[in-house]
Amino acid sequence: MTKKFYSNGKLLITGEYVVLDGAHALAIPTKYGQDLVVEEGINRQIKWTSFDFDGSIWFENVFTFDEISNPDYIQKTDSVRSTLLEILREAYLASPKFINESDGYTIKTHLTFPKFWGLGTSSTLINNIAQWLQIDAFQLLNNSFGGSGYDIACAQNDTPVLYRLEYGKPVVEIINYKPMFSDNLYFVYLNRKQSSKAAIRSYYKNKNEDLAHTLSQIDKITNKIIEASNLQTFGRLIENHEAILSEVLEMKTVKETFFADFNGSIKSLGGWGGDFILVAANENPTSYFTHLGFKTVIPYNEMAL
Repeated sequence: MTKKFYSNGKLLITGEYVVLDGAHALAIPTKYGQDLVVEEGINRQIKWTSFDFDGSIWFENVFTFDEISNPDYIQKTDSVRSTLLEILREAYLASPKFINESDGYTIKTHLTFPKFWGLGTSSTLINNIAQWLQIDAFQLLNNSFGGSGYDIACAQNDTPVLYRLEYGKPVVEIINYKPMFSDNLYFVYLNRKQSSKAAIRSYYKNKNEDLAHTLSQIDKITNKIIEASNLQTFGRLIENHEAILSEVLEMKTVKETFFADFNGSIKSLGGWGGDFILVAANENPTSYFTHLGFKTVIPYNEMAL
């Protein structure tokens, strides 16, 4: 019997890093995502194949039930195999019957976006596994990959969300967010993948002592961004957000670093220094960015659910 599951990709519009400490964050699910197809297998093992958006295989391996259920097999490395093995082991601990009551599985995953885009290859996988095994996706994320969980909220919902952690627990508020000036918003890929784990480590190393004030500032900006009725106000707000996080992270903003002469507003999304940025401009900025070598420019309405 074939079972199929699907999860949405994610983009964090506000609250990057500080969402880990309880800030309110605006997050949007994307029209891109990943599925997981499960079929019966043999030999008490999982034959796993992961396909990129173009149909090419980017990961292929076999996991025995013994190594999934036995903690001695878990090796803490950054390899794809060890990370996936860790996720599968945590899934086993939450739902042992998927190993104990099966002869094996053949599993295939299919991305609808290039995996290097950073739209949630890991979070969509974790949510799909959680759907399959009917376990808590937030807990599975926390026990394996780590992070705030906003990406799981996006994976599970088809509308934007206002997300926060309250006493370490996820609070997801579904909101109606469709900016009237969405035709003036674009997502630009910076041609490099940013490691979520590395970005989080950097944040914890550099966050300042006046955290409560920072969280309050970001919360106010997030609420104002949701309510913004025109492009000018929105642009000013995302620039303010960038300035605050620039001070916390002790890093220059992406506009200062790469696009100082750009006529418009730019905001980093997620981990600074990679993946996508959000661009707000009166005129279509595609030619500006492609001239600089950034050829992936996606209008807001083609990306956001």
